[in-house]
Amino acid sequence: MDHGWMGLPFPSLPCAFNTYPTHPLPVLLRTRMHDCSVFTTTCTGGVTSMESFLKKFFPDVYHQMHGDKAAAVSNYCRFDSELLTVFTSSLYVAGLVATLFASSVTTRYGRRASILIGGSVFIAGSAFGGAAVNVYMLLVNRILLGIGLGFTNQSIPLYLSEMAPPQYRGAINNGFELCISIGILIANVINYGVQKIEGGWGWRISLSMAAVPAAFLTIGAIFLPETPSFLIQRDGNVDEAKMMLQRLRGTTGVQKELDDLVTASNISRAIKNPYRNILKKKYRPQLVIALLIPFFNQVTGINVINFYAPVMFRTIGLGESAALMSAVVTRLCATVANIVAMVVVDKFGRRKLLLVGGVQMILSQFTVGAILAVKFKDHGVMDKEYGYLVLVIMCVFVAGFAWSWGPLTYLVPTEICPLEIRSAGQSVVIAVIFLMTFVIGQTFLNMLCHLKFGTFFLFGGWVCVMTLFVFFFLPETKQLPMEQMEQVWRRHWFWKRIVGEGEEEADQAQTGAGAIAMSAAAHSS
Repeated sequence: MDHGWMGLPFPSLPCAFNTYPTHPLPVLLRTRMHDCSVFTTTCTGGVTSMESFLKKFFPDVYHQMHGDKAAAVSNYCRFDSELLTVFTSSLYVAGLVATLFASSVTTRYGRRASILIGGSVFIAGSAFGGAAVNVYMLLVNRILLGIGLGFTNQSIPLYLSEMAPPQYRGAINNGFELCISIGILIANVINYGVQKIEGGWGWRISLSMAAVPAAFLTIGAIFLPETPSFLIQRDGNVDEAKMMLQRLRGTTGVQKELDDLVTASNISRAIKNPYRNILKKKYRPQLVIALLIPFFNQVTGINVINFYAPVMFRTIGLGESAALMSAVVTRLCATVANIVAMVVVDKFGRRKLLLVGGVQMILSQFTVGAILAVKFKDHGVMDKEYGYLVLVIMCVFVAGFAWSWGPLTYLVPTEICPLEIRSAGQSVVIAVIFLMTFVIGQTFLNMLCHLKFGTFFLFGGWVCVMTLFVFFFLPETKQLPMEQMEQVWRRHWFWKRIVGEGEEEADQAQTGAGAIAMSAAAHSS
């Protein structure tokens, strides 16, 4: 069991990726540090289907669920509550604001500083959750967790991308999504176990257990080295960055990559306002993708599965224990799919995974919508056989997401943005994720109540749109060094019209001159 939580996830990668070969902690942290955030949010999603929790904090939902109130409450509307949705989605408003501040912290003080702040706030938030005696304490819990999530989501993908060798960047970044699945899986197992505790206080364990991975994150991050990009960006320490690169790559032949980093750092230092800079025409492809990729990620409906799965499975007729166990099953499927993605992403590329996963999700959403349209009415209970069929299809959907849009939403935007806008670009990505998660969190239960089975057709339609976007507008970026990513826009049939070949050639010449100058300066010193 400990090996599943702490074990090395990349046994096939060269040990040279480990910054300090005698200490495996940096590798472990790079791939496990995100567990605390999803662990917390998924535990919250699970407790909202626990009767003892609902009875204490959301009695109206509890009575609707049992049919104690109005006799004609639709099956689709039993969990529709403004207070419940505010509780669930308040985390994302806090995260949205926090991630914008996190960009400045990450740029000025480093990726590790943001990770430490995020982990510390998580510990405080979990304490409020476990000790909650009223809804206000629950809201403080969610807000603190949102702040922690804003900082960690902004900094961790950035850290992974900058530390990883180009040929393994996809696999290592996909470890981020694998840890999301592991965190959700553990949270679902805990929810299933504590739901059986007599006395109805098991939800306190679910909410407070987030302190465990948060403490691991906070203490472990102290031992993390900073990325070579930040070392150069902070004080121009080329020698320290070179030694770090040599340790990371396991070779002394890192001068070409070092020159690229120095050039990118010089450009970055000249940028006073990254958020204003990312609006320039030369960065239009990066901005559009940084906005649309996370937007499309959220309108797949995945957070409906992550945070409302137990509620949704109860809605279609499964019992409390069966609903929580169903959430465990879907997450097991996602975890396996994450591992598959890690293995194949650098071989088959980003586009193929996004396209195949998109088709898989389209078919799943439309099929679930059709089953609910035929077999699940406003009143009465769906046959359990069809309930379990919905569960199987949801597993197919989650697997499709987990080897495509799940990990690649964090990977693609970080690897396409040059250093001067990388932190700002990642903040845009996370801000859009938080904003859309908030919107969906606020509206899903209401949508389910009014659109009913049509909710799943709506999400399926969005998946069609995003799959077409990938097919026409997203270039392949596998195994290409991050500092050389600008060439993909000059070759793309659409983006080359936006960027402009003349402007790009001028920038390339200026960049090349800067690289030669800094390389010569580094050698002379």
